Amino acid sequence: MKNLFLIAVAMLTVSGAAFADDHDASSESVERYLIDTRGAHAFVQFRIPHLGYSWLYGRFNEFEGEFTFDPENPSNSSVDVTIQTASVDSNHERRDNHLRNEDFLTVDEYPEAHFRSTSFSHIDGDNYKMTGDLTLLGQTREVEINVEHIGAGEDPWGGYRRGFSGKTSFALADFGIDYELGPDSEVVEIILDIEGIRQD
Repeated sequence: MKNLFLIAVAMLTVSGAAFADDHDASSESVERYLIDTRGAHAFVQFRIPHLGYSWLYGRFNEFEGEFTFDPENPSNSSVDVTIQTASVDSNHERRDNHLRNEDFLTVDEYPEAHFRSTSFSHIDGDNYKMTGDLTLLGQTREVEINVEHIGAGEDPWGGYRRGFSGKTSFALADFGIDYELGPDSEVVEIILDIEGIRQD
């Protein structure tokens, strides 16, 4: 469960340096987007098996970030996100307080989780693979996210939007979370749905 939250946090943790050094940020086809958290059109969610009988779902309510996308050369695209770990929400106050303590997210010591992409590659159709560094609980690990481009176009308010959905998973132990949840609850899945507003 701990890793689950950590992963979600890291995936959405966007801090600003949108391009790795090998990205061509000066390309005229690169589009820059702010993630629309203000309008609640972006979600960082996670799920983890509960005792092997069902799924426990949760999300992080507070995060911010931006992404870039180059339709002509997707490898120029990138993501940078920052998540407030104390905003974890599993729809159960007592459980959320437990998730915030030292058994899991240790939010007093590590109030933020960060994710910064290092590569973005086209697979086929609307499918991409994103690799990046996720920092959680003071540890940084490389993660891979399967990404689907959902769509893009003008919105009713004169702006232009683009959206993606992503999924990844990893073991809680990868970030040092060793709280005993049982053998069926060692891996957490992260589900990301991001809509951005283009910045002209």
